Amino acid sequence: MTDPLERALAELSRTEGGPDTLALLVRDQDTRRMLLLRAVLDAAEAADPADCPPAAKRRLREDWALLVAADRTAEGPSPARARLTHPLTGPWARRCLTALTARDHTRTAELQPDLAYFSAVAVAAAARAGLPFTTEVTARDGVLCLPSLGALRTARAGGAEIGIRHKNGRLTLRQRGACDVHVRLEQGIGAWSGAPAWTPAHALPGLLPGAAPVPLDDLDPYRTPPRNSGRLAFSGPTGPDHAERKRWLQAWTGTAQALRTGGEQRLAETVTLLRCLVPLAPPPGSDGRGSSSGTRREAFGALLSTTPATATAFAATLVHEMQHTKLAALSELVELHRAGPEARYFAPWRPDPRPYDGLLHGTYAHLALAGHFQRTALAEPARREAAWAEHARYHAQVAAALPALVASPDLTPVGRGFVDGMAAAHERLSARPAPRGHTARAQAYVKAVRTLWAQRQPPTPPIPNR
Repeated sequence: MTDPLERALAELSRTEGGPDTLALLVRDQDTRRMLLLRAVLDAAEAADPADCPPAAKRRLREDWALLVAADRTAEGPSPARARLTHPLTGPWARRCLTALTARDHTRTAELQPDLAYFSAVAVAAAARAGLPFTTEVTARDGVLCLPSLGALRTARAGGAEIGIRHKNGRLTLRQRGACDVHVRLEQGIGAWSGAPAWTPAHALPGLLPGAAPVPLDDLDPYRTPPRNSGRLAFSGPTGPDHAERKRWLQAWTGTAQALRTGGEQRLAETVTLLRCLVPLAPPPGSDGRGSSSGTRREAFGALLSTTPATATAFAATLVHEMQHTKLAALSELVELHRAGPEARYFAPWRPDPRPYDGLLHGTYAHLALAGHFQRTALAEPARREAAWAEHARYHAQVAAALPALVASPDLTPVGRGFVDGMAAAHERLSARPAPRGHTARAQAYVKAVRTLWAQRQPPTPPIPNR
């Protein structure tokens, strides 16, 4: 019998992944999340009282006890586990652990409000489990976010204390200097209140009948990386209004069919892996018409994206980003390469040199897109020419990037098999090529991009005479 991991590697190298393979990735990521949370709690217990006061440690223990009670009380799937493995809990946990273990203590000032957010996670899970409770939580910057429920704008700025009581699906939020806010939980995602200070959480319907709704999260304080982090160049979070949410829903409604046209695999992996959508603002300088998207390693299952223009465009975005999700999860299971972070590789889709891992990720995503548009061209006469043009471009780009991947001496034995599987998948796509005109234009485009890239690179310093 084939080892499950060997089978997963073979399937994933083709940019595929059956139910067992996808379940393996999800299981491993959920386990890692729980271990990360345990590490946060242990680090808090061991922290110096100056960094994590006794009151904060005690509150963390109380929050964990509430989560355990919610886990034991719930009938069916545990809302406590769902909240702890939710994508956006990952960035919060990573941020807390970094601050708790930092030797220079540069982030301890931010640690207390970060740790206090765990109370909101526990409250949301306990309420979803139907557990009656009374507690008090601390808002942050004038807002109390209760994940999957909504957010309350507090009467006072800063870290206001909010009393919370839950019974029979109703929350009562009490704060000094303001009227009580009564909130009724809705099934799935969101909670309703007539109070102007309350903003409910929103979700899009499941991609397939019976599938879970997908949160459209514009409230979570950890939904995007800090703007000064020097990491991914996301365009920044946004809070969509009613018209914008309608645009999301219109594009989303046709996304399942657009994914299915490009292969049942693409729809299946999206339903399995996508847990959360985070709306992004248009990129700066785009006059509101630009688009961007991305994923975060520490937020498995989250997709950050500007408002989709069409279902077809969003399907391509999902195909692209789900490959990053799969490859990032696989890279935590096995070591594919030992290449360093030096940015020196040509990638036909980027103007700047890429590190080996970045080239691997980009090539993997573009290989999946080449297959997606090839199947679309063969199945959809109305979109055939546009789909062939997209296929030809992605196929030519992958052809230009594969030699550097395959030739790397930094590949592990597992990684070499994986990259060879990618090359074989690319070769199989060549059996049904795009019409000659599309292929010629795509190859000319890649050649021009390579020439321009080479001209931009700094000259190689001469070798000194010895």
